[in-house]
Amino acid sequence: MIDQEKIKEAARLIIDAIGEDPEREGLLATPDRIGRMYEEIMAGYDQNPKDVLSTVFTVEENNPVVEKDITFYSMCEHHMLPFFGKAHIAYIPDGKVVGISKLARCVEIYARRLQIQEHMTGQIADAIMDVLAPKGVLVVLEAEHTCMTMRGVKKPGSKTVTVASRGVFENDDVLTDRFLNLLTKGS
Repeated sequence: MIDQEKIKEAARLIIDAIGEDPEREGLLATPDRIGRMYEEIMAGYDQNPKDVLSTVFTVEENNPVVEKDITFYSMCEHHMLPFFGKAHIAYIPDGKVVGISKLARCVEIYARRLQIQEHMTGQIADAIMDVLAPKGVLVVLEAEHTCMTMRGVKKPGSKTVTVASRGVFENDDVLTDRFLNLLTKGS
């Protein structure tokens, strides 16, 4: 559970620490805004991806399912600055599929936590494997990190790509390459 009062106090301390006046008109309501913002952007801590992925449907055919270009926003755990981009998910069912909006919800739950992209990619893949038990899952995240674009090396437009493969995608390079091409084509 997010403690808004602690966040508000921390925001006041930061405002003061950078030499600003927390009582200045333009900053007076800022701690409250930051408290509400963190409650929203860190809501993933109060959610379990297994809950959203448990709405499944039985299928006889096990044709691949691909959901791509799922926009996400997350916060880097190292600098507490945003990183944002697109998630692409492919899985090969084994008798059951999940409603397609549930894949986007799974991404959202993990994105709304202090995170590093590498962990987030694997967490999404593991959640899908654990709940759906598909033959395989492939998750690709492409993201721009503001900790690298607005500070540090200052390279805007650069993207980090991470891949997590589970099940049949781990040992079948031809299958994996086919889906990586499909997932990232046009992205």
